Amino acid sequence: GGLVERGGAGRGGAGAMGPPAGGLRTLRARGVSAEGFARFGRLVGPLPDGAGYEAGLAAGREARLVLDRGQPRFYIMRLPAKGLGFDRITHHKACTQCLGGLGPEPWYMAVAEASEVGPSETDLHAFRIPPGVFVQLDEGTWHAGPLFGGNAERDFYNLELTDTNQVDHHNHVYGREGLTFKVVDEDGNDQ
Repeated sequence: GGLVERGGAGRGGAGAMGPPAGGLRTLRARGVSAEGFARFGRLVGPLPDGAGYEAGLAAGREARLVLDRGQPRFYIMRLPAKGLGFDRITHHKACTQCLGGLGPEPWYMAVAEASEVGPSETDLHAFRIPPGVFVQLDEGTWHAGPLFGGNAERDFYNLELTDTNQVDHHNHVYGREGLTFKVVDEDGNDQ
């Protein structure tokens, strides 16, 4: 699994979640790569105009979309600043989802492989996503994020189904287990 460190009280980036003593876990995020993300989905990055789909897949820069169970929705999702902490993780069984930041800053996501039950803390992996790269989450991939530091809201591209958040939004709440997670960059910086 991902590197999980146990910790006590601290900023946590989780705002008002107020983790119980000893309930804060730190996930160290590493830079995302096609190979490192392959168990969870794919990366989508720049390709030359006219590049074929198979060439994009081979280059590790093409999505494999599953959006045939409803009407696809591509929109700009505005998220408030919530920090790098989380106490729940979500998955969508019926479709893939693509997310990408619009700004020049990196953002973070914690993920775990698809499963019917919520992932344990040792199943979690955290990634730093650079500007200009989208992530395509496979069906059922557990995810927390986009996560980002700072005090300003940020915009993200989002491709899913029109009703994903109403009919295919399954959560595992770590807070019920007394756990809260904070993502930090592998070099220790809080973005």
